[in-house]
Amino acid sequence: MMTPKALNRALLARQMLLAREKAPALSAVERLVGLQAQQARPPFVGLWSRIEGFQREELLKLLTNRKVVRATLMRATLHLMSARDYVAFRPTLQPMLSLGMKSVLRDRAKDLNLDVVVAEARKTFDRRPSTFGELRRDLATAFPNGDERAMGYAVRTFLPLVTTPDDSTWSFRADSSFALAESWLGKPLSHREQTELLVLRYLEAFGPATAADVKAWSGLQGTQTILDALRPKLLVVRDERKRELFDLPEAPRPEEDTPAPPRFIAAFDNLVLSHADRSRIVPAEHRSRITTRNLQVLPTVLLDGFVAGTWQSKASKNVATLTVSPFDRLAKAAKAELSEEAAKLVRFIEPEAKKFEVEFA
Repeated sequence: MMTPKALNRALLARQMLLAREKAPALSAVERLVGLQAQQARPPFVGLWSRIEGFQREELLKLLTNRKVVRATLMRATLHLMSARDYVAFRPTLQPMLSLGMKSVLRDRAKDLNLDVVVAEARKTFDRRPSTFGELRRDLATAFPNGDERAMGYAVRTFLPLVTTPDDSTWSFRADSSFALAESWLGKPLSHREQTELLVLRYLEAFGPATAADVKAWSGLQGTQTILDALRPKLLVVRDERKRELFDLPEAPRPEEDTPAPPRFIAAFDNLVLSHADRSRIVPAEHRSRITTRNLQVLPTVLLDGFVAGTWQSKASKNVATLTVSPFDRLAKAAKAELSEEAAKLVRFIEPEAKKFEVEFA
């Protein structure tokens, strides 16, 4: 039986959050099975919190050299993933993406001839990398009576595309261009079904986990059947509610009293999104405080391994300020540790500023 705190320490160990590790950024991206990248900056902050001495330029270079890509993947959301993993896993995720498209569009999907729409979209991307605004204009011209928004979303989920990096600070502007994945990477996607391997990689990065947890992270259907097929290879433990959690036998499961240093976690980080039961990282009483009404997932603060507040940064004139908003009153020692970490983070985020400040709300 594993307590919530034992599950917490197992998660932090796999997420490189018990101590910053000396690792290349590419290895970290693969170890984490991708980084949530709905916004451009969070993956950089995510790696800064996990890798000793991480510099922004390292990830920029991986994106420019096409060793890491940004694409629609797990849960039909944008992620950074290594090119190797993208080629291997993108086809495996297609059934989930197809179901997600139908769930979002509902009746608007009934009149779509997907094969024809996707073929027309491919012509746009064959000509040049394009934004989705440009794609929708082309689709509106080709299908004057069509629902251009619905067609655009269908293309996003059915046609393997990657976001092309640019020269902006965090490599991607809000309205980035997309390119055909196979053209961008210069290689075809795998034709092998890799569901079991994807689940094993999830357990390596996020386990021990239930079937519901696997589904929450990936969006895949039939996760219990997949885990049952893998059962002979796995270790099975139980939580305090006697639920089965599956894990890799050799994966780290530190003692629950292992020290966990304060950490600043990026917005949308998969650390707080990848379990159906998030109590191993987000106390139940705080879960509603890290997600806004328009479904933005706020950047969070970890104390003793658990989410204990949020943070934000802003720059005005030559001053960069990082504001910490703890959920409860902080002990003097915890505040001092957070201040030290925050002072380093704000310099990473706003290196051009001349003055740096840390505030507590």
